[in-house]
Parts: sequence; C-alpha cells; structure tokens
Amino acid sequence: MTNPPQVPPARQASPTEGRPSLHDGSLLRKVALSSLLGTTIEYYDFLLYSTMAALVFGQLFFPASNPAVGTVAAFGTLAAGYAARPLGGVIFGHFGDKLGRKSMLVITMTTMGIASVLIGMLPTYQGIGILAPILLIVLRVIQGIAVGGEWGGAALMVVEHSDADHRGRWAGIMQLGTPFGFLLSTAAIAAVTLLPESALLTWGWRIPFLLSAILMVIGLYVRLHVVESPIFVEASAKRKDRRSPALEVLRRPKQLVLAVAAGLAPFALTSLTSTHVVAYASGIGYAVSDVMGALLAVVAISIVFIPLFSTLSDRLGRRRVMISGAIGTVLFAFPLYAMINTKSMLVMVGALMFAQLLQNAMYAPLTPLLSEIFATRVRYTGVSMAYQTAALLGAGFTPLIASGLVAATGSSVPLSLIAATTALASIGALALTPETNGRDLNQNLVP
Repeated sequence: MTNPPQVPPARQASPTEGRPSLHDGSLLRKVALSSLLGTTIEYYDFLLYSTMAALVFGQLFFPASNPAVGTVAAFGTLAAGYAARPLGGVIFGHFGDKLGRKSMLVITMTTMGIASVLIGMLPTYQGIGILAPILLIVLRVIQGIAVGGEWGGAALMVVEHSDADHRGRWAGIMQLGTPFGFLLSTAAIAAVTLLPESALLTWGWRIPFLLSAILMVIGLYVRLHVVESPIFVEASAKRKDRRSPALEVLRRPKQLVLAVAAGLAPFALTSLTSTHVVAYASGIGYAVSDVMGALLAVVAISIVFIPLFSTLSDRLGRRRVMISGAIGTVLFAFPLYAMINTKSMLVMVGALMFAQLLQNAMYAPLTPLLSEIFATRVRYTGVSMAYQTAALLGAGFTPLIASGLVAATGSSVPLSLIAATTALASIGALALTPETNGRDLNQNLVP
C-alpha cells in the first residue's frame, strides 16, 4: 500500500510579506515622486501667499494710511491659514486613518489648487471693498485646511512603504517638496516683481496663483497612479474599534505635546528667514528684488542638506541631528541679524544660508520622528496634529508678532529672541523624547 502524497503545510505569511522594501525600487520611487510632487505643489501655493502678503497684499486688500499697518494686517491673514492647518490635519487625518492615505491626498491637492486659482481671480479692496479681504481670508483658511491634510498623508505614504533602516532617506526625498515649492514660488514672484509697479499691483501678482491650475493637473495625474500604504491596508484589515483617532491621540497628550515642541524651532526659523525677512530687509534698505534673489540662492542649501540630514538621521538617530541644529540656532540667533543689519548683500546671503543649514538639521528628521511616534491606527491624525500645530505656533504667528515687535522697538533683538527661545523649547522636548530610529511601525506605539 502506497503512502498518500505529502501535502506541505500552509506557509504562514510574515507580517511584512508583500510590503515594499528598499529593494522594491520601482514602487518606492513612484511613491516618493508622488509625495514629492504633491508636497511641492501644495507648498508652492501656500508659500506663494506668504511672500505676496509681505509684498503687495497690504496695499491691495488692507489699505491704510500707515503701510506698516497694512503689512501687519496681511500677515494676520497669513496666520489665519496656519491656524486652519491643525483643523485640516484632524479632518483629513480622521478619514485618512479610517479610509486610507491615498484618497485624502487627492482631495487635498484638488482643494489647494482651486483655492489658489480663486485667489488669483479675486477682486481687490478697490473693486469690492471690505468683501475683498473677507474672501481672501476665507480662501486662505481653505488653503490651510488643505495643506494641513496634505503633509501627513504624503509623509506616511513614503514612510509606510519604506523599510525601517532607510525611512529617513526616503522621507528626505518627500521633504524636498518644501524647498522645491519655495523655489517655484520665489522664482514666480521674482519674475513678476520685474514688472513695473503699476503692472504688478494690477495684474502681475495674479499670474503665479493662476499657474496653480497647471501644477494641480500634473500632480493629480501622478498621484492617482500610486498604491495605498501597505501598512495601513494590513492594519485596517485587523482594526476592530471605531473610536475617533483624534480622541485617541488626545487621551495621552504627553507625546503630542513633545512632538509639537520638537517642531517649533525649525518652523520659527524658516518663517523668520524666508517670509518675514522680505519685509524686514526691504524695510532697512535692501531692494525687494535683491532679497528675492538672495532667497533663491538660500533655497539651494535645503536641496542639498535636507536629504543629507534625513539620511544621517538613519545612522545617528533623529534626536541627535535635530538637537545639533537647535543648539546651533541658539548660538547663531543674534549673529544672524547682526549680519543682516550690515546692509551688505554678500553678508546677508551668507547669514541666511547658514541659518537655513541649521533649519534643515532640525527639520529633515522631523518626518520620520513623528511617523515613528504614533500607532498605525492613529498615525495620520497624530502626525498631522503634531506637525500642523507646530507649524501654527512656530510659523503661523511669527511674521505677525515679528512685524509688530520691529514696528514697536525699531530693533532686530526681538527677532533673535524668537529664534533662540523656540530652539531652546525644541531642545527640551527632544531631550524628553525617546529615540525612535528603526522602530517597527507595526508595534502598538503611543497612543
């Protein structure tokens, strides 16, 4: 009698089976490109407004006898956009944790593109009176909600597709969207500022906003051709509870508070040296076109050092790289403005470039750090709430506060104090945060 053929036992799938790794080059590159492109477009639109607020919005939408008052009012609408970002993080984070990352990213990009185009079509105060600044604020808030949901989803699409040893490297590619967006917005504004002032104030300022329509179409085409995060798909299949992700995060607020504080310094510093510096430097005698040209040179620092510091955080740890940048910021806060106040273009460019290097050291590891703190079931919400609240507190109110302090004191000392104080806050938070580098994203992390 012959024995029946032996049937091999069913093989148990490993938790990571089917998940792309660093060696799944084609898929990872597609995901990274999608996140990079999407983040570039989102930040082009968002930062475009920031610089226009410093240049023309005070005159066009908030006319006043004192130009400084108009500028402060314009920066107030800038703060409104940042205030809306945590709300966008909660809204899109909630549905991103429930329904998936990809669908939310399509919605955020479409929303941002439409809002930006409408800003470019908006009548000014001279045309429709008080309704003009009201509509501007509404559209700015919509922009803030969109970008509040964009960053977390784009970050997680990259981080959750990558393997533990190279999250920093791949996240660094996605984070290049911020300098690329800044580069595009600054280049567009630099081009239109070459127009005669009358042309700039009537129709020239509108062109960069209207170009958002073209960028949106390109971005949506790429974004629609990527696959959902495999870690989310795996966690979603096992998920049994239906509790609100935001409430889960807030039930244990310590990690959220530390994550927000860790992000304060890079946002405050970039707000001072990119958005507010346009108004400050032009106010002490620099030509606006020269300042815009300097910022184009400065952004090259980020294109080099964001990927470098992100990759370095895979080797040395997130905290070590970020704390080094924060300590440097404390030490350089007063020399920074002393150099700008020399009114030498060469010295100012050198100061801004070094400040940007310090900002990159604090900012580049932030994406993997935040992603490794929160559990998959609440990761989109937790990451978005932490990042966008840090952006609100660190950058949203900084130009408004800085403009008011400079107008009141006639000194740059308050600006140096803002940079140094926020850096000290980030150092304290990072000192209390455990190292997250290499952590398994499937672990039941906080909360």
